[in-house]
Amino acid sequence: MIHTLAIDEYMNLPKTIPVVDVRTPLEFNQGHICGAYNLPIFSNEERVQVGTCYKQRGREEAVLLGFDLTGPKWSGFIEQALELAPNKKIAIHCWRGGMRSGAMAWAFDMYGFEVYLLQGGYKKYRRWVLDAFAQPFYLLILGGMTGSGKTNVLRELKKQGEQVIDLEDLAQHQGSAYGSMGKLIQPTQEQFENNLASVLQKMDNRERLWLEDESITIGKRVIPNPLWIQMRAAEVIKLVVPIKERIQFLVDEYGSLDQDFLIACTQQISKRLGPEQTKSALLAIEENRMSDFIRWVLVYYDKTYQIGQNARAAARVYEIKCEGTDASKNAVLILEKTRKINLESNLTE
Repeated sequence: MIHTLAIDEYMNLPKTIPVVDVRTPLEFNQGHICGAYNLPIFSNEERVQVGTCYKQRGREEAVLLGFDLTGPKWSGFIEQALELAPNKKIAIHCWRGGMRSGAMAWAFDMYGFEVYLLQGGYKKYRRWVLDAFAQPFYLLILGGMTGSGKTNVLRELKKQGEQVIDLEDLAQHQGSAYGSMGKLIQPTQEQFENNLASVLQKMDNRERLWLEDESITIGKRVIPNPLWIQMRAAEVIKLVVPIKERIQFLVDEYGSLDQDFLIACTQQISKRLGPEQTKSALLAIEENRMSDFIRWVLVYYDKTYQIGQNARAAARVYEIKCEGTDASKNAVLILEKTRKINLESNLTE
């Protein structure tokens, strides 16, 4: 039996029902529903052939060509579907909920599958993704200059039961010129948005949600504007960590990375660092003086962070002085501070 579902019903299907994306590998790699499997009805090249046929010779000729191309594949499609869904319950979609998903749903239904078809296809899903960023959230932003250990603190807050989203993890980048760590590969912008929307939809809008203080770009990925606007308007809990502790934290984090990678990244920001600081930073890398390298680079990053901080309303920034970068200790200080802020706001109501 084939069930055609609206997007909200489709996204609320039990996790035991696999989602199969029948678009081409190229389309799938550009962006897909989180956790979906790619079972392409056409290869990248075949889709071009069918599309060209449709434009030049019409719909009926394109449909016949499609059947010619897929004819030998149908038993393979069913075998793959059985591996994914041995209980014969499967969700399917293509780009717009048209012929590709319709044909696959028909074949699975003929074999005895319970099929759930997404009305409007992936195009409708993308609308669902973009709508997710416009929802109002009770955001709290964890701030602090580079090397304050914000990401580790967020992980600790999550252990304490707080709602947390690690934007840098979703973007696969740590947010600076060195943020790829020489190995991280960022998702496409579309997939970053899909991943972020998927996590946001699991959050309780009535409870506070912690995000790290980021610029609008994380590497080459861009935070969706509706969410970014909320982030900039939210209250900030800012860690104030001594520079000596921050330098040591960054040495531990970046000091073991490949020298050529560090040199290349430093050269990329040379115009912002300035000629003298760039020269000093590069020399420190070559001589393996990691503390000196970090100290030179921090001059630029601290200045950049302060510019962004100055654009915020000062009354909405709450500083917490920390002895070091111990995430568990700093998480305790943060939770104490937020309780105090809540108490003070209650007293003024």
